[in-house]
This record gives sequence, structure tokens and C-alpha cells, in this order.
Amino acid sequence: MVEPPVRQGFFRDKNRAFWILQGGGWFAYLMLRALSGLANSMGLNFVVPAIIVTATGFSITLLLSAAYRRLIAVKPIWTWTLTAMLLIGASGLFSVLEVWAHATFYQPDWQPKGVQFFGAILLDFAVLGAWTALYYGINYYLLLAEQSARMVNMAAQANSAQLEMLRYQLNPHFLFNTLNSISTLVLLKQTERANAMLSRLASFLRYSLVGEREGLATVAQEAEALKLYLDIERTRFEARLRTRFDIAPDVMEARLPSLLLQPIIENAIKYAVTPAEDGADILVDARRMGDRLVITIADTGPGLGAVPAEASGTNVGLGNIRERLAQSYGADHRFELADNDPHGLIVLIDIPFQTDNPAQPVAPAVATPVLVPQV
Repeated sequence: MVEPPVRQGFFRDKNRAFWILQGGGWFAYLMLRALSGLANSMGLNFVVPAIIVTATGFSITLLLSAAYRRLIAVKPIWTWTLTAMLLIGASGLFSVLEVWAHATFYQPDWQPKGVQFFGAILLDFAVLGAWTALYYGINYYLLLAEQSARMVNMAAQANSAQLEMLRYQLNPHFLFNTLNSISTLVLLKQTERANAMLSRLASFLRYSLVGEREGLATVAQEAEALKLYLDIERTRFEARLRTRFDIAPDVMEARLPSLLLQPIIENAIKYAVTPAEDGADILVDARRMGDRLVITIADTGPGLGAVPAEASGTNVGLGNIRERLAQSYGADHRFELADNDPHGLIVLIDIPFQTDNPAQPVAPAVATPVLVPQV
């Protein structure tokens, strides 16, 4: 369940903010009326009805706020219809009390008629209308801010859940083949090799299932996980699986979605190593280019034509990588496949260079990202 967002700043305590605005606003109204009367030589006697009128407005708007608090939650047509009716009634009552206070404490013989009384109603209607507009405006702003924050929170949770789901997807064929290989080694009484393979599998699964909550890992951690995975597969393919890692020292602490590269290696094994009698070479290259982290994985297999759009029977693979990159970086990434020369496939990933230390200086760009040379 998504927790309601906490208000920040002045409106952290909505009730306190209301009383500050209510008291401050009507005090300013009293000062304006009193100073206006004194400036027009109406004498100190004018201050008394001004105080009474201000207290009347203060009380009426408290009643209006109680009604508006309920109206703001109903259908708009009822909100605005009933608000208009309340506003008209409140303006009439305000005007009657204002005329009474003026006639009682300032001009006992004064009785407004016709246009004078209508003008008093219009003036009070404008004051209460402005108060109403401010009340609804602030409350609708707060509702909108809460809904926006809630949507952002829900989107972040959905995004995190999707990233976790994608991150935890492992090809069951890999697990089946690995366990089958371990079983075979046990039957052949090759206990040490079976133990080593089981230990590597446990370490790899621990890395894949126990990671940082945001689903990020350093390049160094990702490289170690790939080496565990390749060591497991090398038990099956032996000398047919030849690998090399060329990772620049300055990118070891760069961060990327964890297990992002494993499906690419898996596809390279499936489409490059498995079909060939003499196997294939796989090269993992990572380097920094300006403010970008560029990773390329190249193999010496049959090339791009041998890799289908979704290079995995369980829909985990290239589509998984595209989704995770889109979830993590939006449009600020590149993910490309190209043929290696003279044969093979190159996969390029270009993402922002990020580390735990955001203040780390960005080196000037040394080159345009290019695909890694052939293996």
C-alpha cells in the first residue's frame, strides 16, 4: 500500500496554515478598513464598526470553510452550484450586519437604500468571493500536489518492482543444464569438479537474488558475476569456450543494472559456442568515454543473422535488456547489435557514467563510442 505523501513547508500542518492565513488575512482587512477610514477623516468612531464587520467576516468564513470542506469532495456541478448559493446568502448576511454596525456605531440616522445597499452587497460579495477563490485554490493545489506525489510514488514502486522482476529472471535452461552437469559429474565420481561447480552456482545465484534494492551493481561486481557464470558454463564446454575481459580500471566503480550483461553472454554461448565444433571467443570490453560508460560484448559466432529478435525461449534476453535500460535511463541510452568483422556479433551498451560519488570529475571525451574490434 502506498503511503500518503507528507506535505512540506508551510502546509506541512494544514490546520495550522489555515488559522495563520485566516487570522492574518482578516487582520489585514481590518487594518485596511480602519486606515482607509482614518485617511478619509472619518474619525476613530469608524474603527468600531470596522472591528465588528471584520469579526463578522471572520465568523462567516469559518462557517463557509466548514461547508466548503464537504463540498470540495462532491461532484463539480454540486460543488460550484452550492458554493454560489452559499456565497450569495453569506454576502447578503454580511451586508445586513455591516449596515447595522455602521448605522449603530457611526451614523445612527444613516439608512442605505437601493443602489447604496446593492453596492454594499456587491462589495461584500467580492470580499467573500475572493476568500472563497483563495480557499478552493489552496485546497485544490494541495490535492493536486498530493495526487502528483502519490502518482510519482506509485510509478517509482511499479518501476522498482518491474526492475526487480526483470532482474530475477533467469533462463531455466541454464539452471537445468548446470544441475544436469553437476549430476553427471557426481555419477562419474568427479566430486571435486562437482563441488566446484555447485559452489560457483551458489555464488552466482546469491549474487542474482541478493543485491542492492535499486538493482544496481558496479562494473567490477558485474564482471565477477559473469566470470562465475562463465566458469559454470566452461565445465560443460571446456576449451570450446574462450573468454577475455578488457575492463578499464577507471570504470570498475561505475554502476549499471545488475545482471544486465548475463543474457548477452548467455546468447553468445547459445548461438556462437554451442553450434561450433571448435567453439568461439567472447570478449567483454568496458571503458569510459566522456560522461558515458560504453560496454561491448563481441563473439566469433555466426553473427547477427543467427540471433532472433527475442534470443531466448523464455522471453528473457535482448527484450529484457531493452526494458531494463528503458526503465533505468529512459531515452538516455544506446543498445545496438552489429556484425563483427570478419564474423561474429557485437553488442554495444552506452549508458550514463554513474558512481557512488556524483562529484567525481568527468574526463573529456576521448573518442566517439565505437564497436570493439574483433576478438
